[in-house]
This record gives sequence, structure tokens and C-alpha cells, in this order.
Amino acid sequence: MKNRKGFFSEGLLTAPSFLWLALFFAIPTLIVVSFTFHGHTPNGGVAEPYSLETWRALADPDYPSIIWRTLRISVKVTLWCILLSLPCAYAIARMDKRLRAIVAGAIMLPFWTSFVVRVFAWRTMLHPDGWLQACYLSYLRFNEWLFQCMPAFVQHTLTGLGLATPGPLDPAMATMLDSEVAVVLVSVYSFLPFSIMPIYSAAEKFDFSLMEAALDLGANSFYAFRKIFIPCIRQGIISAVLMVFIPAIGSYVIPQMLGGTNCVLIGNKIFMRAIQNRNIPHASALATLMAVSVLVPMAMTVWWRARQKARDLKKADNVVAAHIPGAKA
Repeated sequence: MKNRKGFFSEGLLTAPSFLWLALFFAIPTLIVVSFTFHGHTPNGGVAEPYSLETWRALADPDYPSIIWRTLRISVKVTLWCILLSLPCAYAIARMDKRLRAIVAGAIMLPFWTSFVVRVFAWRTMLHPDGWLQACYLSYLRFNEWLFQCMPAFVQHTLTGLGLATPGPLDPAMATMLDSEVAVVLVSVYSFLPFSIMPIYSAAEKFDFSLMEAALDLGANSFYAFRKIFIPCIRQGIISAVLMVFIPAIGSYVIPQMLGGTNCVLIGNKIFMRAIQNRNIPHASALATLMAVSVLVPMAMTVWWRARQKARDLKKADNVVAAHIPGAKA
């Protein structure tokens, strides 16, 4: 009887959450997926009979390159955010408690202004006559020299992956504005707080005496940072990866304002199909593809975490078995 009451009370507590998820996540998702199995009408509606016309239209040869570009940019943005967030979160966690609150507030300060205004400010900073463009040209010239020094098969591989472009550098065409570089740069600027805060939350709970013990035993600072600090805050790193990668996949404003026609991402295509072309089923199919591209890394993350937990438990059992005779491994 007591178990039934506990189950009933737990059900009442979780019912609002399940209702909220059903109304605002599960049902809209099912509606969007169902639209993909219909055609579209000339006036922008959804045709009644079921059809695979929408999925056949996704065979357009432009879509693989758009999807690959979206994934490539999202991975770049995520990696840069994590690389910049780790030392930043480490430094904040080592500060005095009163100073931590001030620095954390300063990190979130840009959110007090409009996102569109901030992106437009970057458009002004990336003007072709600005100092950022001069630095970018110097970087491109170094990359061109480095690319020419590589073996031919490496050049072909980098070119095929879209990570390099063959041929001489044209300064008139190599501008940061309306390019992939601008999209990556401003995306890192925009999503960096979403990466710093979860890593900082994990670093704040870290016992820094472990780092001091490693230094006393002869380890250098970088080794202690890499082997002790990072493994202990991996849950925060995983949260940061998800919080950056997911919005980067669906980004629309940044590539629209800074990418130009050379950097169209899947979010821009969804907008074009839904608003300009009024093709709701086609936009729904693209949104479904984008959702799958987000769910796959999330599923891989869950699998990796479960594997790590099982490995840690097995390691702990082995230690117990080694020190306690007769204990099961």
C-alpha cells in the first residue's frame, strides 16, 4: 500500500513535466515528421495524400555539400569553444569567491544586448579595410605557403574535405566578410559563454589539492592539467559540447548576416523553403535531417558515458579483488 502511494505521488510530481514535453516537444516533432510524407500545394499548404515526393527532392546534389558544411562548421565552433573555455574556467575556479561572481557576470554581460545588434557590430569590424582583414590575409599567405610544401596526396585530401583551396591567393576575393571564417569566428564569440559556464560549474567543485599533490610528485603543470583536471570535469565538458554543438547546427542569423552566398547552412535552407518558397514539407524534411544530425552525437555521448561508467566500475572491482582475498571481480 505504501509503495502504491509513493508511486502515485511521484506520478503527480512528474506529470506536469511529461505534459509539457508532450505538448511542446513530442507532438510538434511528430507533426513536423508527418509533414515530410506529404507534398506541398501552390498556395503554401500541405497536400493531403501521402507521398515521398519531398524525400525524393532531397536528392538535390547541393544538399550533401550544405549538410557537410554545416557539420564541419559546427564541429569547428565546438572545438574552438572547448579549447578556449578550459583555461578560462580553470582560471575562474582558482580565483577568490567574490571575484568569481564578478568575472562570471562579465562573461554573461553580452547577453544584455540584442543578439542581432552584436552580430551586426561584427559585420562592421570585419570590413575589408579593417585590421582584422589584414591579419586574415597574413594568415592566408602562411597557409598558402604551408599547403605548397605538403605532399600531393595530402593536398588532394584537404581539398576534397573542403579544408583547403588550391591555386594562388587572390587578396581581392579573400575577405573575412561573407565567408566561412566569419561564421566560425562570430559563432565562437556567441556560443563561448554556453561553453564556459558548464565547465566552470564542474571546475568549481574540483579539489585543486590533487593538482598540488601531482606537482609535488614531479608532474609539470600541463601534465597535471591534462591528466587530473580534465578527466575530473569531463561531465562539464560533455555538457558544454552539447550546449554549443546543438545551437551551432541550427544557426541561422550568423550565416545569414556574415556568410553571404558562399556559406549557406541548413538553417538558412530551412528558412528559404518555409518562408520564401512556402514549401512546408520540404522545410520539415530538412528540419528532420537536422534533428537526426543532433540526436546522433547525443546518442554517441550517452553511449560513451555508459561505457566509461562500466569501465570505471570494472576497474574499481578489480582493485577490490586485488586487495581483498576472495572478493569477486
